Amino acid sequence: MESTDGQDNARVVPLGDEHLAGCLALSKSASWNQNEADWRLMLGFGRGWGIALEDGTLAASTLVLPYGERFAWVAMVLVLPEHRRRGFATQLLKKALNENSRSGLASILDATPAGHEVYRQEGFKDTWGFKRFSLSTSFSSQGNARVITESDWPRILELDRQAFGADREVVLRNLAQRLPQAALVSDAGFVLGREGREATQIGPLVARDGEAARELLQSALGNVKGPVYVDVVDHAMELQSWIQAKGFAFQRPFTRMMHVAGEARAPGEAGLVYCPAGPELG
Repeated sequence: MESTDGQDNARVVPLGDEHLAGCLALSKSASWNQNEADWRLMLGFGRGWGIALEDGTLAASTLVLPYGERFAWVAMVLVLPEHRRRGFATQLLKKALNENSRSGLASILDATPAGHEVYRQEGFKDTWGFKRFSLSTSFSSQGNARVITESDWPRILELDRQAFGADREVVLRNLAQRLPQAALVSDAGFVLGREGREATQIGPLVARDGEAARELLQSALGNVKGPVYVDVVDHAMELQSWIQAKGFAFQRPFTRMMHVAGEARAPGEAGLVYCPAGPELG
């Protein structure tokens, strides 16, 4: 463990399952949607660090989620409200960036408005954005997409690698198992979802065109109960307008950012992405 020097005996600790309660408390304190299954998934294939206080409180967190040999997601940069403005988030962010640099991985993250300026000052730059929309009730319409079967996975994974820029089979299969009624496929794309602490999250949604994306989204929404969150990319303005016409309310924007020490552009083909998996997963 590393001392954080002058922070009331606070220490940097590697995160593990023993910190799940503290991790959930951090999500709750920020009104973020991650539940225990999300944290277990991320800690299972990624690495994390936290700030542990002398009394055992987990005051802050940061995760690094490696996707192949090119890049890694920086996620869950959280600090308990009562321990903010003590440099904890910046310290853990720098540790994550250093770890990625040593591993030869570009660092990518999805920033909230509150964190955007902090990340910009640390060398991140904007690539593209998306917006979160919420619906407090269940969705009434039904679509025609079908449930994913094992024979669909090779095609799904190939399309996702093209869209996302890396293999994330572990993540996609985890989501499909957690919310099978939202794990749907068509000839032109696929959609997944997961249960969250506050709402069901729909995404990722990857499709060849906007019409296919809308059909997949409608099908998934018709199969789950509210409340629901959907993140829709800004290039899909028609899809954003469609879900707002269906009663979804705008919640907040996100900006996908890359560290300037890494690659010049975001990986993958953004035009195929209609709904990210969520800001914590990419």
